[in-house]
Amino acid sequence: MSDPLYERDLAADALDLVALAARPYLDGLQERPVHDRAMDGLLDELGGPLPERGDGTLGGVERLIRVGTGAATHSSGPRFFHLVVGGATPAAMAGDWVASLLDQNAGLWLASPLASRAETVVLGWLKELFGLPAGFGGVLTPSATVAHVTGLACARQWWAERHGVDVAARGLAGLPPMPVFSSGLVHASTRKALQILGCGRDTLRTFERDDAGRVDLAGMDAALAEAGGPAVIVANVGEVNAGDSDPVEELADLAERHGAWLHVDGAFGLFAALSPRTAHLVRGVERADSVTADGHKWLNVPQESGFSFVRDPELLRGAFGSWGAAYLTAGDGERVNYNELGVESSRRARALPIWASLRAYGREGYRAMVERHLDVAAHLGALVERAPDLELLAPVQLCVVCFRYRPEGVPEERLDGLNARLGEALVADGRVYAGTSLYRGMRAFRPTALNWRTTETDVERLVEVLRELGATLTRT
Repeated sequence: MSDPLYERDLAADALDLVALAARPYLDGLQERPVHDRAMDGLLDELGGPLPERGDGTLGGVERLIRVGTGAATHSSGPRFFHLVVGGATPAAMAGDWVASLLDQNAGLWLASPLASRAETVVLGWLKELFGLPAGFGGVLTPSATVAHVTGLACARQWWAERHGVDVAARGLAGLPPMPVFSSGLVHASTRKALQILGCGRDTLRTFERDDAGRVDLAGMDAALAEAGGPAVIVANVGEVNAGDSDPVEELADLAERHGAWLHVDGAFGLFAALSPRTAHLVRGVERADSVTADGHKWLNVPQESGFSFVRDPELLRGAFGSWGAAYLTAGDGERVNYNELGVESSRRARALPIWASLRAYGREGYRAMVERHLDVAAHLGALVERAPDLELLAPVQLCVVCFRYRPEGVPEERLDGLNARLGEALVADGRVYAGTSLYRGMRAFRPTALNWRTTETDVERLVEVLRELGATLTRT
């Protein structure tokens, strides 16, 4: 019989299988390749037709563990430098298991007072961590992209109200395009959020004073004056290619002067607030109207974790609440229904791993981790500058190091192609993971050091492998 009811006594045994596999897997992350393509054949075991009779609880879990520990990209290890991805601290990983064990619906207080209270607590702790005012509203989201949707939906609600329209009730019909201004550092996820909200991804205008995308404040000032009405400014803290940041304080001044909404994208850069060495990069963030960041980056909690903070909490409720469904109970100040404050209705209790990690390590532990990563990135930058065949393309400001492979004798016009092939070779090799991007028109590597396991030894390994593969490509 395949009905899970008849295997209910095996639920704890299935979790035991995962726990037994966890120790050797985690112990091996230090030396394990980030991705071993020789193991990709295991992926075939995930396919085939839907079984008529299943393998049973233990059989199905055993197969998933075997395939997963073999064929996964081991991004939780210390040498995954691609895509600005963190890991999961020991406490966060355990907290995530607790979230799965309890399987709470975190949308309604009635469904889970535990999940709702935990979310309220961690949002307060995060505001303390980043220096945001306690009065800001907030909600946890699956990602920074959804956090952008949340913050910019509140901006859209605010903007439409200034045109006399409740956009949540009536929609955008009849309204002019919402003016959105940013620098060239703006991330694609901001445009995607505008696309989702019906505002149009291409309506965002950028103002750049150089080929790195740094903001042209005078040009934006003039455009805001010309717009002559409510507008939205997007400030970016921690650009993904070189770690550059907009001057938040000066953009806050612009927003105040023109009566504009200031939205801050701090996906990973918001964590600059934790170190005295980098806190200046987020000076003025407390003056923003909405602020977003990712948890599964520098907070080092499992995937599907972001957060959005909004100065006026009522705008969250206006943008996402008031469904009028009779079976849904209303929340209040103590009993918060987080499904009224964000995109999701049914929601996982993603506050639990965040709570576990913040409770385990506190402000001091997270400051120490951020400062260690700043040191690791600076060390990588120094290695690049000393290497005769590498070229640093931007100052190291946060946890991102932007450079390219530039061996002697290779002409400029061939460097982009060489670096693109080297990026492909590095990922195929799998010992370390770091892809390429375009920075100031040049094909470049932009590894990020923000996994809690990463040390200087790991970036030394990155340089060693990259130069080894580069030498082989250059010879051939």
